[in-house]
Amino acid sequence: MTPISLLIDPIAFKLGPITVHWYGIILGLGALAGLVLAIREGKRFGLSSDFFMDILLLGVPSAILAARAYFVLFKWDYYREHPGEILAIWNGGIAIYGALIGAVISAVIYCRVKGYSFWRIADICAPSLLIGQIIGRWGNFVNQEAYGGPVTKRFLTGELHLPDWIVNQMYVEKDGLFHHPTFLYESLWNVLGIVLIFVLRRRPWVRAGEMFFTYLIWYSIGRFFVEGLRTDSLAFQGPAWLASLMDALWSPMTAMFQAGFLDPNYGNVRSSQLIAVLTVLACAILIAVRRKAGWSSERYSDPILNRKTGLPAGAESETAPAVSAKGKENQDDPQNQNPTV
Repeated sequence: MTPISLLIDPIAFKLGPITVHWYGIILGLGALAGLVLAIREGKRFGLSSDFFMDILLLGVPSAILAARAYFVLFKWDYYREHPGEILAIWNGGIAIYGALIGAVISAVIYCRVKGYSFWRIADICAPSLLIGQIIGRWGNFVNQEAYGGPVTKRFLTGELHLPDWIVNQMYVEKDGLFHHPTFLYESLWNVLGIVLIFVLRRRPWVRAGEMFFTYLIWYSIGRFFVEGLRTDSLAFQGPAWLASLMDALWSPMTAMFQAGFLDPNYGNVRSSQLIAVLTVLACAILIAVRRKAGWSSERYSDPILNRKTGLPAGAESETAPAVSAKGKENQDDPQNQNPTV
C-alpha cells in the first residue's frame, strides 16, 4: 500500500485569505540563486549588483508572462473553455522555452538602454539560468506534474536509489502508478551544464556570446531526451516525416526507457523536442558564422565596455565622484565666481 498521506502538500501556508504555494516559493528561490551567481561573476567585470537586480525585476515578470502565454497557446482548446484558469500559474503550466523568450526580450531591451552588449551579459547569466531551472523543476515535483511514464516502485528504489520522500511523491493517485521523476533527470543534467560552463568560461579562446549558446545547446539536448519520457508534453499535428525524424533522434533512449504516452489525437510532434533540435542547430550555426565573419572578436575574459561612454563597466561610478569633486572645487574657487551686480 502506497503511503498517500505522505504526499507533499502543494500549499506551503496560508495568511488569512492569502494562500502561498510551494511552487511560487521554489521558483523564487531559483531566481534568487541565479541572481547571486550573476552578481558574483559580474563583479569581476565591474558590473554592480543593482544592474543584475534590475535585470531580475524586469526579467522574471516577462519570463512568467511569456511562459504562461506559450503554455496557454498550445492548450488553447482547454483554456478557451476555462478562461478563468489562464492566470492560475500556481497550479503549474508554464513552459521554459516561453520563459526564455520573455527573459531574452526584456534583457535585450535593458542592455541596449544601459549601453552594454547583450551577449556579454547573457554569458554571465548563463549559469544563473541553469540554476534557476534546476531549482524550479522541484516546483513540478511538489505539484506532481511534468512527470514521465509509469515505472515500478522497485525501479525508483532499487535502480535509482531514490529516498522514500521522492518515491512517494512520484506515486500519482489518479492512475495508481509510480512515474519517472523527469524533473530530477533534467535537474541533474543541468548541474552538469553548470560545471561545464564554469570550466569553459575560463578558457582564453571562448568568445562573447558562446557561453550563452553553450547553455542553450546543453539544455536543449537534455530537454529533448527527457521530454520523450513525459506524458504531458505540449504537442501539435505535424507531417509524418517530422514525427518520424523526432522518433529516430530519440531512438537511442529506447535501449533503456520506453517513451512517454502521447495522445495521437492531440498531436504527433512534441513541441519542446522540435524547438530543442532547432535551437541546437541554430546555436551551432551562429557560433560558426559569428567566428567566420568576425562578429565575435570580443572574448569572454575581455573587459565589458559601455557603448555609450566608451568606458569599462564600473568606470562610470569611479569617475563620477572625481568629476563631482572637481566641479565643487571650481565652484568654490573665488576666481571662478562672477561678481554680483
